[in-house]
Amino acid sequence: MGVSRRDFIKTTCCAACTAVLFPLDLARAGTGFSATDPHVKEAYFYKGLPDGVVQCGTCPHECVVLPDKRGRCGTKLNLDGKLYTIAYANPCVVNVDPVEKKPLQHFYPGTKSFSLAVAGCNFHCLNCQNWEISQTTPDKTRNYKLSPDEVVLMASEYDCKSIAYTYSEATMFFEYMVDIAARAKQKGIKNVWVSNSYISQPALERLCDVIDAASVNLKSFSEKIYWDLNGGHLEPVLEAFKTLHRRGVWIEIINLVIPTYTDDMEMVKKMCGWILENLGPEYPLHFSRFHPQYKLIHLPPTPVEVLKEAETVAQKEGLNYVYIGNVPGLGDKTFCPNCKKVVVQRRGYTLIRNHVVNGKCKFCSTPISGRWA
Repeated sequence: MGVSRRDFIKTTCCAACTAVLFPLDLARAGTGFSATDPHVKEAYFYKGLPDGVVQCGTCPHECVVLPDKRGRCGTKLNLDGKLYTIAYANPCVVNVDPVEKKPLQHFYPGTKSFSLAVAGCNFHCLNCQNWEISQTTPDKTRNYKLSPDEVVLMASEYDCKSIAYTYSEATMFFEYMVDIAARAKQKGIKNVWVSNSYISQPALERLCDVIDAASVNLKSFSEKIYWDLNGGHLEPVLEAFKTLHRRGVWIEIINLVIPTYTDDMEMVKKMCGWILENLGPEYPLHFSRFHPQYKLIHLPPTPVEVLKEAETVAQKEGLNYVYIGNVPGLGDKTFCPNCKKVVVQRRGYTLIRNHVVNGKCKFCSTPISGRWA
């Protein structure tokens, strides 16, 4: 059944986004599951092993899941020797956001993105800002019943240029995301993957068929820090970057600068060198300010001077578009890499002016990398 404007309530939760609140028809949040449950769907990537055991193929953890048990993320369940997701059509968050909030600075600026999340994550980041939904599972959150067709219809109703899979880890609701994105693509609506990019290559190749942009959190450039801070490995993330680049997906890279973990300028320089060599200078790099969250509340916020130092390192390495995030008044301008004039200006998440015309600087006609209206 379709969803129209009268079926939901629209409220403003902040100046930058609109919360879409459903008064009725909340998804069941029980503890027992069957293959006929509307929020249970057979996983797209797994293989069967002897004795009813299965191995998940969605992310590099490659969890071996015993009968009636779940994988590490908590969203994949072995039922009768088949792997199912319990993260389907049951989002716990639905908002209409500015696309700049993803953050994406070079992807149709000034447009709206219909944003949703299902609970769960394959990382356990000590600094997670959305830990209430990422570090739990869909059977423990208050959810909405929203089919892929309804998501696309609502995005169209709200005049959203894109749909963003965000807030938690979108790879954990992979099947739901891919089904929505395929329908959205048919309707001319863009798709944005906000992710840690800890995903298997086969799953990523399928995802690249339907997504247009990826806002990727590159947690650090150290294998040890990746494991200690996030519970994952660096190399699969770097491989994901290469695949996204090869498949023509627009990428913006976010690096959270955490005191004592990722504020080492030699590591920042090494990271920027890898980006330049493997992806080129054209993808934006965002150095985001850390604020004490979750299990790192004992650390101070990142000093602004450290963020500016990282910005300088990246610029000296040759990256064309470098931003500072989570600091009001910084990172709100896009400069032409040739004439150095401001081509896009924002105030917070609000677009103030855009001097990119047909993908080029209005002042000197230099191409400005990105996806522009």
